[in-house]
Amino acid sequence: MYRIEVEDLNVYFDEAHILKDINLKIPTNTVTALIGPSGCGKSTFVRTLNRMNDVIPGFRHEGKVYLDGKDIYDPDMDVVELRKKVGMVFQKPNPFPKSIFENVAYGLRVHGYTDRDFIEERVEESLRAAALWDEVKDKLDKSALGLSGGQQQRLCIARTIAIEPEVILMDEPCSALDPISTTKIEDLIHKLKRDYTIIIVTHNMQQATRVSKYTAFFLHGEIVESGLTEKIFIEPKDKRTEDYITGRFG
Repeated sequence: MYRIEVEDLNVYFDEAHILKDINLKIPTNTVTALIGPSGCGKSTFVRTLNRMNDVIPGFRHEGKVYLDGKDIYDPDMDVVELRKKVGMVFQKPNPFPKSIFENVAYGLRVHGYTDRDFIEERVEESLRAAALWDEVKDKLDKSALGLSGGQQQRLCIARTIAIEPEVILMDEPCSALDPISTTKIEDLIHKLKRDYTIIIVTHNMQQATRVSKYTAFFLHGEIVESGLTEKIFIEPKDKRTEDYITGRFG
């Protein structure tokens, strides 16, 4: 079963043709890694999946992006509802200048939840799911900005999962973190895939092999090759894929 299906997607910013004829199917409850050199279109692609490119002047697209069989660019699509289903974790941890508790509760409040007991329950569940509860349970009223970088990123993941999305987009979530924090995030990704479909942009080849079942290799705005991660890394079909993963360029 595919959670996301992308058909003949082209993305333009004014005259610049950024993504070219992208076709990709993302299976449910798996991790798909997007790899490729800087500027190849990975982040732009991820942002088409929750319509974050819509706010950039000059953006236009052609083609279809289906989430659970519905075209997310259909005029009837509620973008707020879409972003509730498709959460995003950014490259740099971006906690709000609020308490740890309020960071996680924020999305619940935005979506109209007011019951204090329910919010407290969801905050604890989300922090536990993000493997952060034991580290912060005694300082929930303290500023999130006092946490370490790795803790802040796990807090951002907790904030994302509090509203129970179906898909989590991660745009290089470990690039600003030290190796120990990176390992914690990768362990977390393995746990989260039981409940969520995860798409991760990464420059780290080893990370792609560690966390993902599927990989898509982007180059110059096109997908050169996609499939099972093991196959892509052990038996790439395209010489450009082999050159990239063996470090000949990028």
